[in-house]
Amino acid sequence: MSHTLPALPYPYDSLEPMIDARTMMLHHDKHHRAYVDKLNKALEAFPKYQSLTVEELLMRRDGLDPKVRDAIRKQGGGHANHSLFWQSMAPNGRPASTSFARRIESEFRSLEGLKDAFRVVTEQVFGSGWVFLSTKHSHPLLTLHAFANQDSPLSVGFKPLLALDLWEHAYYLHYQQDRPHWFDAWWSLVDWQSVEQRFEQAQAQCAA
Repeated sequence: MSHTLPALPYPYDSLEPMIDARTMMLHHDKHHRAYVDKLNKALEAFPKYQSLTVEELLMRRDGLDPKVRDAIRKQGGGHANHSLFWQSMAPNGRPASTSFARRIESEFRSLEGLKDAFRVVTEQVFGSGWVFLSTKHSHPLLTLHAFANQDSPLSVGFKPLLALDLWEHAYYLHYQQDRPHWFDAWWSLVDWQSVEQRFEQAQAQCAA
Protein backbone atom coordinates (compact mmCIF):
# COMPACT_ATOMS: atom_id res chain seq x y z
CA MET A 1 0.00 0.00 0.00
CA SER A 2 1.33 3.40 -0.95
CA HIS A 3 0.62 6.17 1.53
CA THR A 4 -1.02 9.22 -0.05
CA LEU A 5 -1.34 12.89 0.76
CA PRO A 6 -4.90 13.51 2.00
CA ALA A 7 -6.80 16.35 0.40
CA LEU A 8 -7.49 19.34 2.59
CA PRO A 9 -11.08 19.31 3.91
CA TYR A 10 -11.46 22.99 2.88
CA PRO A 11 -9.98 25.42 0.31
CA TYR A 12 -6.56 26.96 0.99
CA ASP A 13 -8.04 30.37 1.78
CA SER A 14 -10.96 29.24 3.93
CA LEU A 15 -9.12 29.65 7.25
CA GLU A 16 -8.15 33.26 6.57
CA PRO A 17 -7.36 35.59 8.22
CA MET A 18 -6.14 33.18 10.91
CA ILE A 19 -4.09 31.09 8.46
CA ASP A 20 -3.28 32.62 5.10
CA ALA A 21 -3.67 30.69 1.85
CA ARG A 22 0.06 30.74 1.02
CA THR A 23 0.95 29.15 4.37
CA MET A 24 -1.73 26.50 3.86
CA MET A 25 -0.50 25.69 0.37
CA LEU A 26 3.16 25.43 1.37
CA HIS A 27 2.39 23.54 4.57
CA HIS A 28 0.12 20.98 2.92
CA ASP A 29 1.52 20.65 -0.60
CA LYS A 30 5.22 20.87 0.27
CA HIS A 31 5.86 19.93 3.90
CA HIS A 32 3.19 17.28 4.36
CA ARG A 33 3.81 15.79 0.92
CA ALA A 34 7.52 15.43 1.75
CA TYR A 35 6.68 13.29 4.79
CA VAL A 36 4.43 11.05 2.70
CA ASP A 37 7.02 10.66 -0.06
CA LYS A 38 9.83 9.87 2.38
CA LEU A 39 7.67 7.37 4.25
CA ASN A 40 6.90 5.51 1.02
CA LYS A 41 10.59 5.56 0.10
CA ALA A 42 11.59 4.15 3.50
CA LEU A 43 9.07 1.30 3.17
CA GLU A 44 10.22 0.18 -0.29
CA ALA A 45 12.63 -2.36 1.24
CA PHE A 46 10.04 -3.62 3.76
CA PRO A 47 7.09 -5.13 1.85
CA LYS A 48 5.80 -6.81 5.03
CA TYR A 49 4.94 -3.35 6.41
CA GLN A 50 3.41 -1.90 3.25
CA SER A 51 -0.11 -3.13 4.05
CA LEU A 52 -0.19 -1.28 7.37
CA THR A 53 -1.81 2.13 7.81
CA VAL A 54 0.36 4.91 9.16
CA GLU A 55 -1.51 4.65 12.48
CA GLU A 56 -0.72 0.93 12.68
CA LEU A 57 2.93 1.58 11.86
CA LEU A 58 3.22 4.12 14.66
CA MET A 59 1.36 1.99 17.20
CA ARG A 60 3.65 -0.96 16.43
CA ARG A 61 6.79 1.12 15.95
CA ASP A 62 8.88 -0.31 18.78
CA GLY A 63 8.38 -3.85 17.45
CA LEU A 64 9.33 -3.07 13.85
CA ASP A 65 12.66 -3.69 12.16
CA PRO A 66 15.23 -1.26 13.65
CA LYS A 67 16.41 -0.38 10.14
CA VAL A 68 13.13 1.37 9.36
CA ARG A 69 11.96 2.32 12.84
CA ASP A 70 13.47 5.83 12.85
CA ALA A 71 12.03 6.66 9.44
CA ILE A 72 8.58 5.57 10.60
CA ARG A 73 8.96 7.69 13.71
CA LYS A 74 9.93 10.80 11.72
CA GLN A 75 8.18 10.45 8.36
CA GLY A 76 5.21 8.40 9.55
CA GLY A 77 4.79 10.71 12.50
CA GLY A 78 4.90 13.75 10.24
CA HIS A 79 2.27 12.22 7.97
CA ALA A 80 -0.08 11.21 10.80
CA ASN A 81 0.35 14.43 12.77
CA HIS A 82 -0.36 16.66 9.79
CA SER A 83 -3.35 14.56 8.73
CA LEU A 84 -4.87 15.13 12.16
CA PHE A 85 -3.90 18.82 12.14
CA TRP A 86 -5.99 19.50 9.01
CA GLN A 87 -8.94 17.62 10.52
CA SER A 88 -8.63 19.57 13.77
CA MET A 89 -9.74 22.83 12.13
CA ALA A 90 -12.72 24.20 10.28
CA PRO A 91 -13.57 27.65 8.90
CA ASN A 92 -14.63 29.74 11.91
CA GLY A 93 -14.33 26.60 14.07
CA ARG A 94 -17.23 24.40 15.17
CA PRO A 95 -18.51 24.34 18.77
CA ALA A 96 -18.60 21.28 20.99
CA SER A 97 -21.90 19.51 21.57
CA THR A 98 -23.49 19.84 24.99
CA SER A 99 -22.44 16.32 25.97
CA PHE A 100 -18.82 16.79 24.92
CA ALA A 101 -18.69 20.21 26.57
CA ARG A 102 -19.72 18.49 29.79
CA ARG A 103 -16.93 15.96 29.33
CA ILE A 104 -14.44 18.82 29.00
CA GLU A 105 -15.92 20.57 32.03
CA SER A 106 -15.62 17.41 34.13
CA GLU A 107 -11.86 17.35 33.57
CA PHE A 108 -10.86 20.98 32.94
CA ARG A 109 -13.72 22.91 34.65
CA SER A 110 -14.65 24.60 31.34
CA LEU A 111 -13.59 24.98 27.72
CA GLU A 112 -11.69 28.07 28.84
CA GLY A 113 -9.98 25.94 31.46
CA LEU A 114 -8.88 23.52 28.75
CA LYS A 115 -7.60 26.44 26.68
CA ASP A 116 -5.55 27.69 29.65
CA ALA A 117 -4.11 24.22 30.24
CA PHE A 118 -3.37 23.81 26.54
CA ARG A 119 -1.58 27.16 26.50
CA VAL A 120 0.61 26.17 29.46
CA VAL A 121 1.71 22.98 27.70
CA THR A 122 2.34 24.94 24.49
CA GLU A 123 4.62 27.34 26.32
CA GLN A 124 6.74 24.39 27.49
CA VAL A 125 7.62 23.32 23.94
CA PHE A 126 11.11 24.50 23.02
CA GLY A 127 11.82 24.38 19.33
CA SER A 128 9.78 22.30 16.90
CA GLY A 129 7.02 20.02 18.10
CA TRP A 130 3.33 19.42 18.70
CA VAL A 131 0.74 19.59 21.46
CA PHE A 132 -2.07 17.03 21.46
CA LEU A 133 -5.31 16.45 23.30
CA SER A 134 -5.46 12.65 23.54
CA THR A 135 -7.25 9.77 25.17
CA LYS A 136 -6.53 6.10 25.82
CA HIS A 137 -8.60 3.27 24.38
CA SER A 138 -8.54 1.54 27.76
CA HIS A 139 -9.36 4.58 29.91
CA PRO A 140 -10.97 7.47 28.00
CA LEU A 141 -9.83 10.47 30.02
CA LEU A 142 -8.66 13.57 28.19
CA THR A 143 -4.92 14.17 28.39
CA LEU A 144 -2.61 16.90 27.12
CA HIS A 145 0.78 15.93 25.69
CA ALA A 146 3.71 17.86 24.25
CA PHE A 147 5.90 15.96 21.77
CA ALA A 148 9.13 17.04 20.12
CA ASN A 149 9.68 16.97 16.38
CA GLN A 150 7.20 14.53 14.74
CA ASP A 151 6.72 12.08 17.61
CA SER A 152 3.16 10.78 17.93
CA PRO A 153 0.92 9.84 20.88
CA LEU A 154 0.07 6.70 18.91
CA SER A 155 3.52 5.32 19.70
CA VAL A 156 2.94 5.51 23.45
CA GLY A 157 -0.56 4.04 23.54
CA PHE A 158 -2.72 7.15 23.18
CA LYS A 159 -5.33 8.14 20.59
CA PRO A 160 -4.76 11.77 19.50
CA LEU A 161 -7.95 13.83 19.19
CA LEU A 162 -6.68 17.36 18.52
CA ALA A 163 -3.31 18.58 17.21
CA LEU A 164 -1.50 21.92 17.32
CA ASP A 165 1.53 22.25 15.04
CA LEU A 166 4.36 24.27 16.61
CA TRP A 167 6.84 23.91 13.78
CA GLU A 168 7.64 27.37 12.43
CA HIS A 169 6.49 26.49 8.90
CA ALA A 170 2.94 26.28 10.31
CA TYR A 171 2.79 29.95 11.26
CA TYR A 172 5.97 31.93 10.56
CA LEU A 173 4.88 33.72 7.36
CA HIS A 174 2.04 35.39 9.26
CA TYR A 175 3.02 35.40 12.94
CA GLN A 176 6.84 35.26 12.81
CA GLN A 177 8.06 34.33 16.32
CA ASP A 178 4.76 35.21 18.03
CA ARG A 179 3.61 31.76 19.15
CA PRO A 180 1.02 33.07 21.65
CA HIS A 181 -0.77 34.90 18.82
CA TRP A 182 -0.58 31.75 16.68
CA PHE A 183 -2.07 29.70 19.50
CA ASP A 184 -5.04 32.06 19.91
CA ALA A 185 -5.66 32.11 16.15
CA TRP A 186 -5.53 28.32 15.91
CA TRP A 187 -7.83 27.89 18.92
CA SER A 188 -10.53 29.95 17.19
CA LEU A 189 -10.49 27.43 14.31
CA VAL A 190 -10.80 24.21 16.35
CA ASP A 191 -13.44 21.83 15.03
CA TRP A 192 -14.77 20.42 18.30
CA GLN A 193 -17.29 18.24 16.50
CA SER A 194 -14.51 16.32 14.76
CA VAL A 195 -12.64 16.08 18.09
CA GLU A 196 -15.76 14.57 19.64
CA GLN A 197 -16.13 12.07 16.78
CA ARG A 198 -12.59 10.81 17.38
CA PHE A 199 -13.25 10.60 21.10
CA GLU A 200 -16.40 8.53 20.50
CA GLN A 201 -14.47 6.22 18.16
CA ALA A 202 -11.88 5.65 20.90
CA GLN A 203 -14.63 4.87 23.40
CA ALA A 204 -16.27 2.43 20.98
CA GLN A 205 -12.97 0.62 20.48
CA CYS A 206 -12.56 0.42 24.25
CA ALA A 207 -16.03 -1.12 24.62
CA ALA A 208 -15.55 -3.63 21.78
